[in-house]
Amino acid sequence: MSMNWSELEKVATSWVYEAGQKIKKTLAGPIDIETKSNPDDLVTEVDRSIEEFFYEKIQTTYPEHYFLGEEGIASEEPSLEGTVWIIDPIDGTMNFIHQKQNFAISVAVYHNKVGMIGIIYDVMRDELFHAVRGDGAYLNNVELPPVKERPLHESVIGLNARWLVEEKNQYRNPLKALVRDVRSIRSYGSAALEMAYVASDRLDGYLSVQLSPWDYAAGIVILNEVGCVASNFQGDPLSLTEPGTLFASKPILHKEIISVYIGEEY
Repeated sequence: MSMNWSELEKVATSWVYEAGQKIKKTLAGPIDIETKSNPDDLVTEVDRSIEEFFYEKIQTTYPEHYFLGEEGIASEEPSLEGTVWIIDPIDGTMNFIHQKQNFAISVAVYHNKVGMIGIIYDVMRDELFHAVRGDGAYLNNVELPPVKERPLHESVIGLNARWLVEEKNQYRNPLKALVRDVRSIRSYGSAALEMAYVASDRLDGYLSVQLSPWDYAAGIVILNEVGCVASNFQGDPLSLTEPGTLFASKPILHKEIISVYIGEEY
């Protein structure tokens, strides 16, 4: 059966708003925090319960769809054939814990490895960035215009300053050179939000040395609709199964930064 992606987006959006309300309620009380792979990789019971909320909704409403989420609530290995939901229940968990803001729910729906729906919801600002493939990208139902290019020296780029001081980071020197040459640097601590900010012209580009598919799956769909490009540092398409580098920006800037700064094989 053929899927009506606009209708599916409406359903997904209603679930995202519902999940946002659940998150706001939990912020009123104490939050139970654990660490994952390292002491700075944080997870809360809220991350897990929100992922569970989406998993149960999808299982009940679209039992033939697959599910890939950051917290691994779905026990089966997700298929990338057919329709798969790729979800980060709280992108920016450290911000969620420390600031109680600057975090987002990221929901993407892919069909046969093509991004059809992207939703990034800034819960505390009530900003919903959303797109259906081929229908444009929107911020709270107002269409985002195609992005306007700026020259490198006038560009504001999102990146984490820690990568410039980590001795073991193989991209340290190229990123230092890039920071020197652009107008300014920002770091918001949520990959989903930073990609949404590129799409809405609040940033000209965003780089990360290590992200997973649920961090960027929704962002790719939104960025595509306003004429932006998202790739790894070598300019190759992003993987939906493996973590890796990410660079999202306006197309001319994308080409320039990859060719001059980060695109070399290390």
